[in-house]
Amino acid sequence: MDRLSSAGGIGMMWEQGRAPVIVPVLRLMVVVCLAMSVMLFLERVYMGIVMLGMKLLRRKGVNKYKSEPMKEDLELGHEAYPMVLVQIPMYNEKEVYQLSIGAACGLSWPSDRIIIQVLDDSTDPIIKELVGAECRRWANKGINIKYEIRDNRNGYKAGALKEGMKHSYVKYCDYVAIFDADFQPEPDFLWRTIPFLVHNPDLALVQARWQFVNANECLMTRMQEMSLDYHFTVEQEVGSATYAFFGFNGTAGVWRISALNEAGGWKDRTTVEDMDLAVRASLKGWKFVYVGDLKVKNELPSTFKAYRYQQHRWSCGPANLFRKMALEILRNKKVTLWKKLYVIYSFFFVRKIVAHLVTFIFYCIVMPATVLVPEVQVPIWGAVYIPSAITILNAVGTPRSLHLLVFWVLFENVMSLHRTKATFIGLLEGGRVNEWVVTEKLGDALKMKTASKASKKPRIKIGERLHLLELIVGVYLFICGCYDVALGKNHYFLYLFLQSIAFFISGFGYIGTIVPNSS
Repeated sequence: MDRLSSAGGIGMMWEQGRAPVIVPVLRLMVVVCLAMSVMLFLERVYMGIVMLGMKLLRRKGVNKYKSEPMKEDLELGHEAYPMVLVQIPMYNEKEVYQLSIGAACGLSWPSDRIIIQVLDDSTDPIIKELVGAECRRWANKGINIKYEIRDNRNGYKAGALKEGMKHSYVKYCDYVAIFDADFQPEPDFLWRTIPFLVHNPDLALVQARWQFVNANECLMTRMQEMSLDYHFTVEQEVGSATYAFFGFNGTAGVWRISALNEAGGWKDRTTVEDMDLAVRASLKGWKFVYVGDLKVKNELPSTFKAYRYQQHRWSCGPANLFRKMALEILRNKKVTLWKKLYVIYSFFFVRKIVAHLVTFIFYCIVMPATVLVPEVQVPIWGAVYIPSAITILNAVGTPRSLHLLVFWVLFENVMSLHRTKATFIGLLEGGRVNEWVVTEKLGDALKMKTASKASKKPRIKIGERLHLLELIVGVYLFICGCYDVALGKNHYFLYLFLQSIAFFISGFGYIGTIVPNSS
């Protein structure tokens, strides 16, 4: 009887609050979400038009700048070539330290005009000894390599890079190339990037594209490739071609050291120190160029846990940086009004905030809620046409994965839960705003395992496997789907059931848990 009375009480409260409270609030949320959808749609269309124009005119951002190969001066000899510093920040990178150090030491550049700087923040003494031994091995081969360590991890990556720039030998360097521990540049990387900086004194940054060595490892890595390929194929290319501004990706790029210093150097006030530096350098009037044809091999997160941590950092950091720099950008007098609007509205607000919020709030909360509240309707253009167009425009970055679009949409909606949460933490400066968890890399570790070992199911505690937030959203979507089948008129149930299954799969830890053998 008590259960029946409590259920009846909840039902009565629902009916009494529906008309005066729930319906107006839900209608307002629909309007706000539709407005955000239109913003995101127009942003995607704008970038699509720019990309189409560049293809028809056969022009890219790189075409605006001189990039003639450097020629040796017989009188000056190697002195004609600028001094280049190559920084490799790392932290307990047992699986990939040899790959990154080997690739950096294999860069083709006059040996007396390059310094390899390994910035090791490792806390594991065994790994630290291994990295140090690897540096000594290359030094014995005649490579100018410096092994630098700190007695703390203050500022994480930004702190390591900042500390690395303080060494006396850096003052003789003109440019600095940065590679994260899993990045493997080709030997001609410097020959293809440094000329841009040498011949164009207004350029501060040359950014290369990422190439993912483990994209075919599993379905989760294919989904990541689809998201990142759009970023590199469209967003970076458009930013380079139109406003000579885009966010530095933190690796696989070369900076003019004078521009880096003029912008204030590395700061650790957010978890996106790379984007922070790029915005500050842009506000000083410096320009950037993106070389999409130059690709640097690297690794995607192979586990769902690692991917969640990475996406938290990549979503929380930009939102927090936007909070810190919006007024500074508006007040800046060195760049044009259009560039300021582009950075604030397009780069930050639409791509870093609206894109995350609308994906989760609209498609996973508000639209399902309209099934339970039939007085509120979402127009078909907002429920079907605009999201379909946005999805298709996003897919142009990875044509080979078009057949995976449905899986990608469902997976992105799941990830939007974490991105939305991280965005609010960044905007409100919540407790995890400066959380930095280094993305786990596997390198060649999997190739060393036998098939029998790789096929064994790892022991994972129930608490580590279950993800409560995903399960709660999955239950909510499933209930809305059941209601739509029984009493609803929206016919959203197919989407609701598929999306709830995606949340359940993630919530019960059945994605990105067992990494397949790559051999």
